[in-house]
Formats: sequence, structure tokens, C-alpha cells
Amino acid sequence: MVAPFSIDTYLPSLPDIAREFQASPLYLQQTLSAYLLAFGVMMLVYGPLSDAFGRRAVVLVSTVVYVLSSIGCAVAPDAHWLLLMRIGQGLSASGGLVVGRAVIRDAFAGAAAQRVMSHVMLMFALAPAVAPVIGGWLHDAYGWRSVFWFLTLLGIATWIGVAWRLPETLPPVGRQSAHPRAIAAAYLHALRNARFNILITAIALNFGGFFLYIAASPDLLYRQLGYDAQEFGRLFIPLVAGLMAGAFLSGRMAGRFTHARAVAVGYALMLSAAAVNLVTAFFLPHTPVAVIAPVVLYAGGMSLAMPNLSLLALEVFPLRRGLAAALQGFAQTTFNAVVAGAFAPALSARVDGLAGGMLAMNLAGFALWLIWCHRASADGPLP
Repeated sequence: MVAPFSIDTYLPSLPDIAREFQASPLYLQQTLSAYLLAFGVMMLVYGPLSDAFGRRAVVLVSTVVYVLSSIGCAVAPDAHWLLLMRIGQGLSASGGLVVGRAVIRDAFAGAAAQRVMSHVMLMFALAPAVAPVIGGWLHDAYGWRSVFWFLTLLGIATWIGVAWRLPETLPPVGRQSAHPRAIAAAYLHALRNARFNILITAIALNFGGFFLYIAASPDLLYRQLGYDAQEFGRLFIPLVAGLMAGAFLSGRMAGRFTHARAVAVGYALMLSAAAVNLVTAFFLPHTPVAVIAPVVLYAGGMSLAMPNLSLLALEVFPLRRGLAAALQGFAQTTFNAVVAGAFAPALSARVDGLAGGMLAMNLAGFALWLIWCHRASADGPLP
């Protein structure tokens, strides 16, 4: 939850920060963009490091850097310092996210892994809904600097929790070389593995169909639905509810459905939702229910499929789970940037454009999933 909290908690404070530092809104927006860029790049570093030195060490060290960067944000004397410290937060916040996925697969297998990964998805879905509320309350009560002191305390609590309760899940016998040449060879091997790349690309495309609506939310809510800033939650609360419902359903399916079958159910929900979304966008008035309800159903199907797709991807490289988790996270983060920077601006002017974009990305992900199933079935029953 550290990563999404670091994105969403301070957003209500941006106008006040801009006024205090006499900085333009565009410059303050870079505190988010720079964070995301640093976040995505460092994923590729933390994964191999956790394969070489163990999971605990990477999380503990990265969390120390996160705490120091958060303190730096809280005491920032100007916008330039804040931007620098936000980069520090981005460089450190991705450690726990990447390593956490590898820890789950180190410690659990089969139905237990599916259940725990679904719980993580549930918490990850909850964070973006809770973070702006906490940030807004802290801002109103104590000012914008209190938001970063809160993130400092969150980092300290995370460090204490890991140091106290998280055992090392990667034994010394399972450690891999940290030599740059060995890491480069491992990345090259992963990038040449068609099945792995199919899975992580499908994950990115599925999430991209959902993230398109997040990135286009200002146009969608203000221009298409006529909402104002106070009504922003009318989109995000239902979407988070859909994510949580899908994650809960995934956990309940653990042990009863194989990973492949659970993914198939997820795709059935996503494709149905995307198709209904396109039909309603063309033929029905653009009411909140007609626009948002299909996206909620899509979110449920996506969060049902994602834990299972992630576990299948991690299984491709059992000795390099950290690296596999890093590539998955990097692919998803990079594609989100493309969606936000290119697809959302191009499609957000029309509701049917957003609906068509969602369906196109989901169909591409489904096509990749069918290719993966065909290749995997040649080796035996689908996992």
C-alpha cells in the first residue's frame, strides 16, 4: 500500500503547495510524473537484487530510503527540493511492491498462493480509495506537510513490520548472482521467453482498459457526465468496489478453480462488460449508470484474472521470481504511461471512444491469452 498511498495522498494538497512555493501547476505535476518514472525504472533493479541478496534486505533498505525521502518532502523549503525528494520516494517505494509478489510465491503454492495474491489485490484496490480521503483530512486539519509526515510514519511502520514479522523467504541455496553480466543475461533470457512475455503483456493490456477510464476521468466526469470536483468519488468508489469484489471472488475460487479456469472466468466478465459498454455508449443516453456500471463489472473481472495471471508469470522463472515480478511491474507501469499520455487524450472526448479503447485492449489481451493456452496445452493440462 506504500506505493499507491505515495501517489494519491498528497494530491488534494497540490494547489496549496503551488501557492506556498509560487510554483506553476505544471511544475508541481512533475512531482507525480517524476515519482512514477523513478518508480517504474527501479522495479528493474529491485527484482534482481532480491534474487541475489534476499527479500528482507531489499525491503528494509528501500524502506529506509523511503522514510528519509518522505521526511525530505515534509521539510521541503521549495518546489525544487520537493521534486527531488519525490524522486527519492519513487526510487524506494517500488521495492516492497516488487519483492512482495516474489515473497508470496516463495512462501505459498497452488490454492494458497492464489488466495494470498487475491488478498494483496484487495488491499491494493482499497488504498487508492482511502489515500485521498486521509490526505484531504490531514491537509484540512494540519496543512500539506502533515501528509508527508503521515507517509513517513507509514514507512516506519512498514519497516518495523517487515523487521519484526517477515522471515526471509529465499534461502541462501536459492540466491542468484548479482553480477551485472549475470543480471543482464537473465533479463535477456526473460525477454526471449514468449510465454512469459505473452502473460505480462496480457496483464498490461487488461489493466490498460481499466486505467484508460482513470486517466480520462476529468474529461469523463466534468465534460460528459456534468459532475464537479466534489463528486469525483462517484466514479472511484464504484470502481474500487468492483476491484475488491473481483479480488474477493478470486480468493474464494482458490482450490476450486485452476489458475487457467479462473482467468477464463475473468475474461468472460471483462469481455461482456466491454461489449455492453460499447453498446450503451453508442445507443443509450450517457447517464452515470450507463457509463460507469460496465466499467465496474470490467474491474471485477480484471481483479479476478490478475492474481492468477501474475502467479502463472512468476512460475515461468522459479529461480528468478524477483526479476519476473520486476518485469511484470515495469511492463504494466510503462503501458499505463502510454495510456495516460496517448490513448486517454485521444479518446476522452467521446464516451464511445473510451468504450472502444477498452474493448480493443481487452480483445488484444484475450487473444494473447488464447495463444498462451494453446502453447501451454501442448505440454499437458493447463495449470
